[in-house]
Amino acid sequence: MPTLDDKTLSVAPMMDWTDRHCRYLHRVLSRRVRLYTEMVTAPALVRGQARHLLRFDPAEHPVAVQFGGSDPAELALAARMAADEGYDEVNLNVGCPSDRVQSGAFGAVLMRQPELVGDCVAAMIAAQPVEVTVKCRIGVDDQDPAEVLPRFIETMRAAGVRRMAIHARKAWLEGLSPKQNREVPPLDYDLVYAMKRGFPDMHLSLNGGVQSLAEVKHHLACGMDGVMIGRAAYQTPAAILLGLDAEIFGDRRRLSPDAAVAAMRPYIARHLAEGGRLHAVTRHMLGLFASRPGARGWRRVLSEGARRADAGLEVVDAALEAIEPVEAARAG
Repeated sequence: MPTLDDKTLSVAPMMDWTDRHCRYLHRVLSRRVRLYTEMVTAPALVRGQARHLLRFDPAEHPVAVQFGGSDPAELALAARMAADEGYDEVNLNVGCPSDRVQSGAFGAVLMRQPELVGDCVAAMIAAQPVEVTVKCRIGVDDQDPAEVLPRFIETMRAAGVRRMAIHARKAWLEGLSPKQNREVPPLDYDLVYAMKRGFPDMHLSLNGGVQSLAEVKHHLACGMDGVMIGRAAYQTPAAILLGLDAEIFGDRRRLSPDAAVAAMRPYIARHLAEGGRLHAVTRHMLGLFASRPGARGWRRVLSEGARRADAGLEVVDAALEAIEPVEAARAG
């Protein structure tokens, strides 16, 4: 199982995106990036017997599960189940602003209740041996992040947490949609940098608005222990993940998007043999050739063809035919 460097690069947990098929693709693209599940609600897992939500492929390591919840006993049980499944990290969501999450009294709304969050993570830590981490916002609504965030980090540290990922935006729980909450509130990277200076013993990763490896390098140069990349890693995975191992960690291995597709074929074949649908996997591959000549044809053929009930690897092959070879693209 891979070990983590002191500096950690990760793909953020994203609802409807970072499922097990997406994570397998991202692991093909990068050996070093840390992967996160979509948020799994502790009530669904503990009360709903939805253990299938914890399924992952061993190739995904290092992989973390993210939980949503606010009941310490329930989260402790969920954490124990995740440890039994073999996860490398258990993360608590204190950042999601959706109405559904708010009505369940977890996610970003918990920024208002740091003591309760402290009780939750302390219970999770006591229940099992896997590291427990927190992903949070810098504040919510009318809170002053410069006052709220350091107190929140202090409370997490006192409860036993040593790693946190901080989304450098406030969450507005009323008046903004979840999508708007990822774009409208201004980013405050300087505040997150200040938290690292103020808590040198804490491993802090910055999240929010990161679009390129150049930006990753900048945040690391500003003192952050890690960077968590969200939509850019999903929408343009080759641009972010294919170069990450080489540019950040000095790994000589550098895959091409074409080689990544070839590496996915055995996984897709297994999925189809188990009765799965092609679209479940290939929907995460649409951005692989972004900015390459033929990328639009790749997306069109793959997105339309993969939805057929009988779709197989021939659809992937047909989509690849739309992509110009690198040599031809350069010659043009």
